[in-house]
Amino acid sequence: MEFLKALHIKSDNAGSGTGTEWITTSGEKIASYSPVDGQLIGTVQSADKVTYEKLIAKAEEAFRIWRTWPAPKRGEIVRQVGEALRQYKEPLGKLVSYEMGKSLQEGYGEVQEMIDICDFAVGLSRQLYGLTMHSERPGHRMYEQWHPVGIVSVISAFNFPVAVWSWNSMLAWVCGDVCIWKPSEKTPLCGLACQHIISEVFAKNNVPEGVSCLITGGREVGEWMSNDPRIPLVSATGSTRMGKAVGAAVGARLGRALLELGGNNAIIISEHADLNIAVRGALFGAVGTAGQRCTTTRRLIIHHSIYEQVKQKLVAAYKQLSIGDPLDQNNHVGPLIDKDAVSMYLNSIEKCKAEGGHFIVEGGVLSGKGYESGSYVKPCIAEAKPDYSIVQHETFAPILYLLKYDTIDEAIRIQNGVPQGLSSSIMTLNLREAEAFLSASGSDCGIANVNIGTSGAEIGGAFGGEKETGGGRESGSDAWKAYMRRQTNTINYSDNLPLAQGIKFDL
Repeated sequence: MEFLKALHIKSDNAGSGTGTEWITTSGEKIASYSPVDGQLIGTVQSADKVTYEKLIAKAEEAFRIWRTWPAPKRGEIVRQVGEALRQYKEPLGKLVSYEMGKSLQEGYGEVQEMIDICDFAVGLSRQLYGLTMHSERPGHRMYEQWHPVGIVSVISAFNFPVAVWSWNSMLAWVCGDVCIWKPSEKTPLCGLACQHIISEVFAKNNVPEGVSCLITGGREVGEWMSNDPRIPLVSATGSTRMGKAVGAAVGARLGRALLELGGNNAIIISEHADLNIAVRGALFGAVGTAGQRCTTTRRLIIHHSIYEQVKQKLVAAYKQLSIGDPLDQNNHVGPLIDKDAVSMYLNSIEKCKAEGGHFIVEGGVLSGKGYESGSYVKPCIAEAKPDYSIVQHETFAPILYLLKYDTIDEAIRIQNGVPQGLSSSIMTLNLREAEAFLSASGSDCGIANVNIGTSGAEIGGAFGGEKETGGGRESGSDAWKAYMRRQTNTINYSDNLPLAQGIKFDL
């Protein structure tokens, strides 16, 4: 395929590199099969412990140099990375679509998200502001400044195989940090492609080898990173189970963990909603990326007076969905990532039925021509109750649960009544309802929207959630502070030494 050649992807690849240099290891090979057609795309070599140590040593060496570059100069490198991503948007977007299975438009959108965060980071490189404070002591000045933390490890998930890495790396780089990225073993070639793109920019600008390191492997690589005191910040995206393990390991050594974990997102549809907007928002939120977004809409909390109307509109909309090859832009829904994901989807359907759930749009696995990979499933809708255990659980698949409510307070209680706290929405034209939803006693999620769906966040705002979502924040706003250490400075320019709090210590 031409897009693989454009990205320098071969049938057999080294899986670890320090920028422009690639390291051959003794680790096992990881095969990447496309969920689109089941075909082998290529293999990468997973890292062994010797390779890991080489990467850490190179990253430490690079950090000592990189942190001395002025932040605007580091921003200029990131600006050029953004230009390179514009150049490679088409082939990289196709690879994302082919290796992960999301629609081609979503593949292009993910690369655009990378470009956008580059633009944001370039501006940020001249805005790493601290504060000045008035001292209580005469002849003293106080202020704070921010310094890079060092090595940042990025552990990313398969569903956004490139964008989440860019959220972390572009900010970390302008802050003066260096990065070691472990892409998902389910989408390793996307990581390989990004490293090739980055290396071209870095080579032209004599960026120190080790500022951008790639390491391919499985769970053991993440464990090495989590337990390594040489890595002050571990940013991990994935399941809540994985995040708890990472958080415990990093916390045990008093490091920092930036966690972006599970979501069980809901849209409240009020009787005051614009139903055309509500149904469209719910549809994309529920079936986009075949339900494999952390911000996927998994619950619709619908006012009883419009419940039947919304249900009928959804059933009609689901009948119009086209499921198939995501590289064909006529299709709305692609495959799940692999057979394990299909099994979880089927098990969740059975659990819902066992608890009393009623499916108004039936699920199932598709077979026949075009579905040979065995990873294509039908988006489905079930009528359920909030306390069903399966409704409390995040299933990474296109299963949507419909729930009824009577009052806005009840709707918010249902919305908040799950362990996860990532994204939430309300569809209403009633100002009081909207403000109640956004108030301190409203949604308990990190993201709360009005009259848009739960997915599709822009990079300008901080992204992340509460409770079992992990509490981390990435991307926009002041998320850059996670990648730096704060230092408070006091300068005495007087000829005296007064002490704070009026303490006297005279000899």
